[in-house]
Amino acid sequence: MSTVRLSLLRGWKVRTGLAVLGFFVLLALAGPLLTAAVPGLDPRANDLAAIGLPPGPGHWLGTTQFGQDVLAQTVEGARGSLFVGFLSAAIGTGLAILVGLPAGYFGGRTDAWLNFLSNLFIVMPVLPLILIVAGYMQGTGLWVIALVIGFFGWSGGARTIRAQAMSVSNRDFVAAMRTLGEPHHRLLFHEVLPHLTGWIAAMFLHGVIGGVMAEAGLAFLGISDSSAISWGTMIQAAQQQSAVLRGMWWWFVPPGLCIALVATAATLVNFGVDELANPKLRTARRSVVRRAERTTAPDTAPDTAGSDAR
Repeated sequence: MSTVRLSLLRGWKVRTGLAVLGFFVLLALAGPLLTAAVPGLDPRANDLAAIGLPPGPGHWLGTTQFGQDVLAQTVEGARGSLFVGFLSAAIGTGLAILVGLPAGYFGGRTDAWLNFLSNLFIVMPVLPLILIVAGYMQGTGLWVIALVIGFFGWSGGARTIRAQAMSVSNRDFVAAMRTLGEPHHRLLFHEVLPHLTGWIAAMFLHGVIGGVMAEAGLAFLGISDSSAISWGTMIQAAQQQSAVLRGMWWWFVPPGLCIALVATAATLVNFGVDELANPKLRTARRSVVRRAERTTAPDTAPDTAGSDAR
């Protein structure tokens, strides 16, 4: 396990992605302490003397049309957006494992019923359902938004886990342990599931990206708690107040840039995990490294012709 972690952290994609994600997670955790400690960084305070100001010394990222500091709201918005992203990803990944793992391992009637459930959620119009449910529960906060996104976003991951679990369950070592009478729960959680950690990690990171962007999309459409502060609600408020037409780019660019950075960081980590977990990519990567080493290796052969001439 330690060798796998070292191989994972050796890639520049994973290191860069983890550094950016770690920064935003730290910002989300320490954001309330920072905004409370620094004067003028209250995200909900309205400064009537500083309405619509561009970035400057007093307000590093400017102010909104209501006199609220954009930097303070961006820091506070990291907490809301990442909360929705990580919670929805955890719910979606957990449901995908709960449905896909036994379906691929047991097969037969269990697979038929669970696969039917996955197919049912796949063919559902997810976005309209999320809009209807979130709109019906409007004003209930980011918890409900995360629950709705996670509940409707697990079916594709369940199909992937089902296929991988079916492949691992048919391998010789699992068949041998099953023949020896090993209990199913031990085979599931100690033999099959550890081989799927790469896929599950990639699925979770993809769910984080989807959760953050889905929350921003729902907030942009006005289906969110107006009292909550997130990057999505910031963009939605800027759109309502015609910030683009007013030229107030500092209102919507910071939250949009933060969403893009989080998505890029999670994608980089996802690529790194995929290169380590996918045997085809791992084999291709090794062949590329060997080819590069052959082409760049110095010619260490002795110059016999020159020595003979001398």
